[in-house]
This record gives sequence, C-alpha cells and structure tokens, in this order.
Amino acid sequence: MTYSFHPTSLREYDIRGVIGETLGADDARAIGRGFATLLRRAGGTRVAIGWDGRDSSPMLAEALVDGLTRSGCDVVRVGLGPTPMLYYAEAVLEVDGGIMITGSHNPPSYNGFKMVFQHRPFFGADIQTIGKLAADGDWEEADTPGQVSDFDILDQYVERLTVGYQGGAFRVGWDAGNGAAGPALERLVKLLPGEHHTLFTDVDSTFPNHHPDPTEEKNLEHLRALVREKGLDFGIAFDGDGDRIGAIDGQGRVIWGDQLLGILAEPVLKAEPGATIIGDVKASQALYDRIAELGGEPLMWKTGHSHIKSKMKEIGSPLGGEMSGHIFFKHDYYGFDDALYAAVRLLGAVRHSGKSLTELKSEMPAMVNTPEMRFQVDETRKFAVVDEVLDRLEASGAQVNRTDGARVNTEDGWWLLRASNTQDVLVARAEAKDQAGLDRLVAQIDEQLAASGIVRGPQAGH
Repeated sequence: MTYSFHPTSLREYDIRGVIGETLGADDARAIGRGFATLLRRAGGTRVAIGWDGRDSSPMLAEALVDGLTRSGCDVVRVGLGPTPMLYYAEAVLEVDGGIMITGSHNPPSYNGFKMVFQHRPFFGADIQTIGKLAADGDWEEADTPGQVSDFDILDQYVERLTVGYQGGAFRVGWDAGNGAAGPALERLVKLLPGEHHTLFTDVDSTFPNHHPDPTEEKNLEHLRALVREKGLDFGIAFDGDGDRIGAIDGQGRVIWGDQLLGILAEPVLKAEPGATIIGDVKASQALYDRIAELGGEPLMWKTGHSHIKSKMKEIGSPLGGEMSGHIFFKHDYYGFDDALYAAVRLLGAVRHSGKSLTELKSEMPAMVNTPEMRFQVDETRKFAVVDEVLDRLEASGAQVNRTDGARVNTEDGWWLLRASNTQDVLVARAEAKDQAGLDRLVAQIDEQLAASGIVRGPQAGH
C-alpha cells in the first residue's frame, strides 16, 4: 500500500498542516509507519509520544500509535504536556525515539509533529524520507503489533527543571497563553521560592485570551498589565507548546530572544570559560559582542531549532538560542529547547548578576531595528533571489556572511535577507545605532530586491 502526503505538510523542521484539509489521521498513521520503519532498520524498537492541548491531538495520537505498532515499534505514551516534556522523556526513558504532536503557536485549526530519532533532531532530509517511504509503500510489517504503555512523566519532568536551582526569591508574573505548558507551569511555581502569579494556565485549544506567541508584543499585554498592577520584578511567557520563551522587565519592556541569551550566557561562561555560544543569523550584533566580552566564543548559525541543536551537538556547545525564543541548554541539561527550563535558568542568571532584570535591560546598548519583515515570493524564486543578491554583493566587495542567506555588515550596522524554510516568503531584518542608519540599511535591502525584480510589498503573515 502506498500513501502520499499533502505537498505542503512535509516541512524543514517538522510536519504540519490544517486538520481536515492538509493533515489528518491517515497522515498520522503513515508518519508512524515510516518513523517505525526507519527506527527498526537502525536497530531501535521503542518510541515515546506526547501531545499538546489541541482538539485534534488525541485523534492524531491514536492514528500515530496505530502506525508505529503496525510497523513493529513499542510505544510509551507520556500524555499531554509541552514539547520539551516529550524531549525529556526521549532523553531519560529507555526509548529510541520520540514524537510530539503539536501545532506549536499556530492557529487552532493547525497541528503537526516534531520528532527526535535516537537522541538527535529529525528534520530536513529525514522528513522527506518519511514521504518517500510512504510513496513507495516501503514499510516494515510486524508479525505481532508493538506494545503500548502509558507513563505519566509530568511530575518527574517538573522536578527535573528545578534541580540545582540557583535563583533568588523573585516576584514573577507568568503567562502560559492557554497552551500545553500550563499544567507544568502550575506545578513548577510551587517548587520555586518567591511570589508567583500565573495567567491562562488552563489548556484551551481555542486560545481565548491571546495567541500563544510571545515574540509578538501584542500577545504580552495581559502579562504587562499583571506586572504593572502587582509591581512584579518581571514577567515570563511561553508559546503554545512550551519550547519558546518571551520575557518583559519590571517596566514592561520586552527582553528579546537574543537579549535573553546574552543574560543567560554569563553564568554559563563562568562555569565553562571560553565556551562557544551559538546564536542565529537574526540575532543582534550586540549579542555576539556580549559573548566575546564575557570571554566566550560567539558563533552565528542557521535559523531553525533543528539546525542549532545539531550544531551544538557537533561542536559541544553548552548554550545556544534563537531570536524567536528557542533557548537550548546543554550545560547541566540535555541540549534541547525548553522554555520552562530557560525560565528557571533566567531566574538564576538574574540573581547571579546582582542586578534586577530592569537594570540589565537598561544597560543593554541602544539599537534601532526593524521587526522581522516577511514578504510573499514565489516558492520557485525564493532561494534564487537570495543567491542573486549574494552574487551582486560579493561582486561589489561587500562584507557578507552567507551562513543562512545574506547578512551584510556596514558602518551603519547590518541587514539580513534569507528565504524561509517553512513558507514561500523572504525574511529581512536590519539593525543600526540610529534611525538614519536604519533607513540607509532598509534602502539597501529594497535596492537589492528591486534588482531581482521584487518590490517589498505588504507584510506576509506568520
């Protein structure tokens, strides 16, 4: 029997789609069969699975289990929780792989799968292989189906988050955004010293209060109001599946992902002097300067949680992070992106600094930057445009970093143009020391796009 997936669902870092349109039970079953086939051929037999709070997650879980067991793998269901809880299960239980059913921060109609294969990220070519196995009907058949068991790992996971806690007794506001991190957060704050106020910890797949994406300022308004009203030290927010963190200081100012990484790097570099800390190509130059100032080795790498995790493993880096709020701790942890753990480490880093988070934010160099500018471009053109831009820039002698698209340094600051791996959009960002410099950088982006026949039109949505 052969099977074909909707062409939009097999993405760079995960498998994702709209329930009833581009993703359903048959896809979940085929994913299970393909993943189990690859795992068995690599000598593995056991898979942990978890799911988020979306209405479609239990249905997808059931079909996924059916596919995994039919192709001969045993399944351990760890239940509803954040994505990092599944990553934790994959790291500590006797299993050979893990699959999380989650739509992350996408609207309620979406769902998808994030996968770990023998303790490494499963992405890119791996995901395309799942599609090829299905198209060829090349699945292992089990004489007797695999066994299914349940293991409630939530309490064990939460306890692990606080092992070796170095933080102080802060007054903190927390916003789970009705995502899958809510129940874990409620348990976590009971284990932490200080005073904690939580928002929206009940799991609700309709996200009635705000969209669970802490990288967009409008989604932090409830948290700002809470911090202001109660005079709290700072606030922390999570995305829909708990693998991305957002934060605000006591004045309600956003501490962006790269700024959080700069704060978190200090105690890590004290413990591991000279270590390499990884940021993504969207991160501020201020982050790389800060890491160097702390005696670390800054490394700019490709955007995407799977890329950063793989690079960290390859070079033995203790800490990495992305502008989007994915933070990866290998130092005293397992190397995966876990926003709840990053929050606990943030409390420790603030205490370690001897300052308040508000003071740390105020001391950061003032930069002006654009938000992430995203614009629609034909799927067949997006990578070609970036290549054309790179060729022109290098011919002109510009200072270009081609790690992931084109990142150009000038006297004013830097600008970035890259193709999204998950959508038919180009992504641009620029940062300078003042507005006049920023305007010059954005003009350079527009000039390069125009030379490739593209006008930066209305912003594409997420």
